[in-house]
Amino acid sequence: MTRRTVLLAGGGTGGHVLPILAVAQALVTEGLRADELQFLCSARGPDKTLLDTTGFPATYMTGRGIQRSLRPRALLDNAAAVVGLLRALGKVVVQVQRWRPKVVVSAGGYAAFPAVVASVVLRIPLVLVNIDAIPGAVHRIFGRFAVCSCVGFEGTPLPHPIVTGAPLSRSIIEASTTPEARRRARGLLGLGEGRVLAVVGGSLGARSLNTATAELVRGGHPALEIYHVAGRRDFAGLQHEQEQRGPDPTYHLVPFEQEMASLYVAADVVLARSGAMTVAELAAIGVPSILVPLPTAPGDHQTKNAAILATAGAAMVVPDGELNASRLQEILAELTPDRLSQMRTAAGSVHTSDAAAKIAQVVTFYVR
Repeated sequence: MTRRTVLLAGGGTGGHVLPILAVAQALVTEGLRADELQFLCSARGPDKTLLDTTGFPATYMTGRGIQRSLRPRALLDNAAAVVGLLRALGKVVVQVQRWRPKVVVSAGGYAAFPAVVASVVLRIPLVLVNIDAIPGAVHRIFGRFAVCSCVGFEGTPLPHPIVTGAPLSRSIIEASTTPEARRRARGLLGLGEGRVLAVVGGSLGARSLNTATAELVRGGHPALEIYHVAGRRDFAGLQHEQEQRGPDPTYHLVPFEQEMASLYVAADVVLARSGAMTVAELAAIGVPSILVPLPTAPGDHQTKNAAILATAGAAMVVPDGELNASRLQEILAELTPDRLSQMRTAAGSVHTSDAAAKIAQVVTFYVR
């Protein structure tokens, strides 16, 4: 068994996997080999898709997170989830003993829980990577054991904080928004030269965003080209509806988009949830946005994330219950070319430079 110098844990959503993937890439730049790193992620969600082509060793744990609901079905699911987490915990502690990492890096989420507990039990330095304005349950509970908390925003309530911003992929950080780069991005995605609305709801998708976008498409969308990343959950139904309507060269429906940097570069405005990674990516590339915070997000952290861009003048925020095709049309009508130009400049002003490199430097301090 090759010793793993750094264990990177977290998963279940892109918002958990992508930050530690960016940190892993920065650690390689700092001089660690790819086989010295070890990912511990979730068998659910996009984790395997995102990691399998990277060359980093990865272990995927089964199980699921806890639902925040008192419905009988949710309570039964939660009981099964707790049993699964406890089973995973014993296996992970044994595995971590074999890997003998010098430091554990947690991005949070249920997939990070066993690794965080193992770091406490085995007295391995724990570094938190917390990019939401409000920490999740794992980091709130175990934060006091961390040697350092790398946070996305000033005021994040975790011990020993260092404000690094959100660690982003090289493709996002190095994305160009010159007219030529925008033309290339649009060509790659099959988009024309008109105004482009990109709809992004995460790997599963966002039901309210998908519903409002479908209504907008059904009602007609003159002078607007829509690139709709629907997510796995609703894609089949939306695809069937599109087939029933017939060809529409100005509506592009996909379940998942690998070239997110190209989509951000190509878009005039993005309709999205306000997860911390999305907010950070929009700021890094300088994309105007319409943000719809997830109403059930723990601690209402997505509203607080969205406020970062909205306060700067880079985004418009719409409560989930108010989102529909009519409201979308009203907002799009307000977004004149001059307004969009101002929003692009404002978005860029919020960006924190290379967070992944800053976090990698923190981690390597405990590796040496």
